[in-house]
Amino acid sequence: MTSDPVRLGVAGLGRAFMLMVPTFDADARVKLTAAAAPRAESRAAFEEQYGGVAYATVEDLCADPSVEAIYIATPHQMHVDHVLAAARAGKHILVEKPLAISMEDAETMVAAANAAGVHLIVGPSHSFDPPVDLAAQLIASGKFGQLRMIQALNYTDFLYRPRRPEELRTEEGGGVLFSQAIHQIDVVRRLAGGMGEKIYAMTGAWDPKRPTEGAFTALMNFEGGCVANLTYSGYAHFDSDIWMNDVGELGQLKRAGAYGDARRALMDLDPDDEARLKTTRTFGSGKTVDAEHNEHFGPVIALCDRADLKLTPDGVEVFGDTERSFIEAKFGPAPRRTVNDALVAAVRQNRAPVQTGAWGLASLEVCHAILQSASTGQPVDLRQQCKTSEEEQTG
Repeated sequence: MTSDPVRLGVAGLGRAFMLMVPTFDADARVKLTAAAAPRAESRAAFEEQYGGVAYATVEDLCADPSVEAIYIATPHQMHVDHVLAAARAGKHILVEKPLAISMEDAETMVAAANAAGVHLIVGPSHSFDPPVDLAAQLIASGKFGQLRMIQALNYTDFLYRPRRPEELRTEEGGGVLFSQAIHQIDVVRRLAGGMGEKIYAMTGAWDPKRPTEGAFTALMNFEGGCVANLTYSGYAHFDSDIWMNDVGELGQLKRAGAYGDARRALMDLDPDDEARLKTTRTFGSGKTVDAEHNEHFGPVIALCDRADLKLTPDGVEVFGDTERSFIEAKFGPAPRRTVNDALVAAVRQNRAPVQTGAWGLASLEVCHAILQSASTGQPVDLRQQCKTSEEEQTG
């Protein structure tokens, strides 16, 4: 087993990549070797900062023999073509959530990676967050008895961040389900062991100018009897980060007076202006986030027989029968180091993470089930779920 850095190619130099830049820059185990992006400005910035080659197409990136693995950070609707190209080239794959928009595409991607003998990792996702990992280990250990219930909620300004037109069309992966619900689903599945059985949900699409789902609430039953309540709103009113010690989703301290910034930034902008505003958040134009805490996805409380576990940006608060304690989840210089942990383990040790292609497929199934339940008013059975790793289940 070599200790050389994983030579990583990046497909897409937009906002998703920008959020990973601090982790890649702070982790010597991964070397950014090449990239692909349509914008010449982004390609030039990558070559200047990292000294690697930046291609105009993902196909050319996949053909680069110096690249061992590819991080696919392109828009949702492009994931299937880019994963298939990487698999054909024999590259290990880290693909942004959601794995795909349609279940058919996701199944094709999983099958292609399996046939090629390459690892397919779905992330970053908040199921990688160190406090989530810590809570999952505590629950799996059985120390606090059986997991009975999970409460997960998040209120953000997601729908009013700069968007391209397709990001406001559900059928193209727009709205909060495919970009945001997937995080909550991943988190509760990670805590509950993965095997969802049934879900009942309602969604809200309440702004005619942004005609896609901006909110949802759902009840999800798991194998073993646990039930999870998931609630999310991206309508830019209440901000649940006030319940997370004013730490934002990316681990940054929230700026005083920032309330309403998202809606104010979009006032009087037409769709073309909004799309151009989004490009200012891409590599070569945008700025990275300075995190001081672990990332999070809003308040999460897991209720066990002998304790309630409250996830925070810094760890897990344990509310036991007679005592209250805190277990720290350390914050390191690479904010998303657990994503790199999974990538390096897959490429260098042939060890699959929890968040495999099959895991991403199962979480995507829940997204579609939420939409189906909201449409029919009926609960939906889940049929393509998978468990967390054997190692985690046994503690």
